[in-house]
Amino acid sequence: MSTQQNSAIQLQDKVSVLKGVGSKMTERLHKLKLYTLNDLLFHLPSRYQDRTRIYPIAHLRAGQQVLIEGEVQKTDILNSRRRMMVCQVSDGTASINLRFFYFSAAQQRGLSQGTTVRCFGEIRYSTYGAEIVHPEYQILGDKPLALDQTLTPTYPSTEGLQQRTLRRLCQEALSHLDTVADLIPPELLRPYAMPTLREALHILHTPNAECSLEAILAGQHPAQQRLAFEELLAHHLSLLKFKVQAKQQKAPAFKLNTKTQQSKIKNNAIAESDMPAKAFFEQLIDYLPFNPTGAQTRVIKEIRQDISQASPMVRLVQGDVGSGKTLVAAAAALDAIEAGYQVALMAPTELLAEQHYQTFTEWLEPMDLEVTWIAGQQTAKQRRRNVENLLLGISHIAIGTHALFQDSVEFQQLGLIIVDEQHRFGVQQRLRLREKGYQGGQYPHQLIMTATPIPRTLAMTAYADLDYSIIDELPPGRQAIKTVALANTRRPEVVERVKLACQQGQQVYWVCTLIEESEILESQAAEETWKLLQENLHGLNVGLVHGRMASDEKESVMHRFKRGDLHLLVATTVIEVGVDVPNATLMIIENAERLGLAQLHQLRGRVGRGTKASSCVLLFQAPLSKNSRKRLDALRKTTDGFKIAQIDLSLRGAGEVLGTKQTGEMQLKVADLARDQDILPQVQYLAEQIIQHYPERIEPLINRWMPETAAYASV
Repeated sequence: MSTQQNSAIQLQDKVSVLKGVGSKMTERLHKLKLYTLNDLLFHLPSRYQDRTRIYPIAHLRAGQQVLIEGEVQKTDILNSRRRMMVCQVSDGTASINLRFFYFSAAQQRGLSQGTTVRCFGEIRYSTYGAEIVHPEYQILGDKPLALDQTLTPTYPSTEGLQQRTLRRLCQEALSHLDTVADLIPPELLRPYAMPTLREALHILHTPNAECSLEAILAGQHPAQQRLAFEELLAHHLSLLKFKVQAKQQKAPAFKLNTKTQQSKIKNNAIAESDMPAKAFFEQLIDYLPFNPTGAQTRVIKEIRQDISQASPMVRLVQGDVGSGKTLVAAAAALDAIEAGYQVALMAPTELLAEQHYQTFTEWLEPMDLEVTWIAGQQTAKQRRRNVENLLLGISHIAIGTHALFQDSVEFQQLGLIIVDEQHRFGVQQRLRLREKGYQGGQYPHQLIMTATPIPRTLAMTAYADLDYSIIDELPPGRQAIKTVALANTRRPEVVERVKLACQQGQQVYWVCTLIEESEILESQAAEETWKLLQENLHGLNVGLVHGRMASDEKESVMHRFKRGDLHLLVATTVIEVGVDVPNATLMIIENAERLGLAQLHQLRGRVGRGTKASSCVLLFQAPLSKNSRKRLDALRKTTDGFKIAQIDLSLRGAGEVLGTKQTGEMQLKVADLARDQDILPQVQYLAEQIIQHYPERIEPLINRWMPETAAYASV
């Protein structure tokens, strides 16, 4: 490429303008979402190789990727299980073997005794000492070979795209670094003593030998922190932008019933029949054997404030296991129904959806309100009747899974969408359900619930587009759950403990898990455990429920367990959320070391829902990894979901805690919410400053870091 051509290229140009980038190469680059030179500039290395120094062989450690130099002592062809060439090299401090499984006669001749070679590769140790399998190597002549001046980057790649090609293309982009705009005003960054954007990009693409490789690999280098700061800022600004856009849209303003207060006034001059009817939620409270907690009352008030406005509510309600989110959802649903609108409640699993259907049917039918069940496994006739009832407005609330947003399901007037365990749904799924409620220029209100507590700072960043409420109080009478971790070798003791609990009139869960994310294998494991426990627990009724059972079969088993007909329920993790059996006081979780903290906490929350003391036994397979031990220790020491969430964040990362690896939200290139949570308050402060004083910078920042945000803007 000529100098004139090179100078004409701009960072916004397509990658196809670069030399050697044809249609096939362009296609491969597109797989990595590399469309322009600017994309290449922000396509950062995932790791580095240090070819700037030669390491003495005597000082090598297993797992290191290093450059060595030495003289060939001997080269042999070995014919054991596989034919191989082994070349012994010494640098005077020690010797190392170079092992080749694929080689030519020319290579064998080139690596003859007395030849000086320079090699790069990963150090392994076998019974024969240090070795490198298939190293990169150069034969040195009389003239000395210069060492690299910078660390060698390794970029995220795809099939058919070699590292040397990516390095060349990123260097091309780097030659236009002087045209990159620093979008964060310098006066805002000055207090944080960070490098400029150009300095940071240059360092990360070509770090010099003095750069701390450890700091870079840990994500702690100032250059990475500068880019992480900007990326988090862009994400935060985009979510705040979506929030502003949502507030500009129209929604039905629910006129809330004030008859509740009037009905409490007892005036002997007024006949009881002349009293105005109580509001639906007041009727529900009269029916229930308990009153809302202070936290539930506060959150209901926040929701009512939202739905009385003419802009769509988008509120996230966080509540620990057993904090009473269902009652809060019922309050919102009844307010919507009272205002003349329909409600859709979507849950991620049929079992949880069934639980909601049963609860809402029990609560709402006494008020002559119609609750409709929309499930994938209904008969065509049942489905057709339920869908017709929704369209005609006969049904007040529809409860189901993903089936709710299929094209065949239509509402007469959808005013409120409630999404339970929201992190299990993708952006597009929520968007499609929301669009169903768009009528007459108005969108429905959205209430999003999660039983997975999220650390406050993280929630303020990940869900900056949502208003959010926290139910931080458990209903009175809830018993603390005692948690113990036992090695699988003590399984017979656990079976005896189960037997004793059941004989005392209590009920027990036994949860089976597997390493493989396979419903088939997990179901098989549950069936095996079910058979073994039946053999060992004569006289006790042992039930089985797993994800591959038919919906009505699962429902039948769960009903029997709730009624107390079954002493013990063997299950897969399908019971993680939604199942409420107050008499269940003991939870056994097999292979607990294989589950994340949030999931373990959810499973444990299936017990302790009544007034009796409850326990959870975490059965593990020894030996435990360091992280597994930390998880189990955390479960033993606390039942506070928010503390557990903070530990989970540090162990697994934000993508796992938020569930966003499935949904595609918050896919960060440089930043890591767990690692970088300390800078989140500064990010939030800078976002406010930019909105107030530099609004023209908002769009360029968002487009630089997350150009594909249009779909999420509507959710």
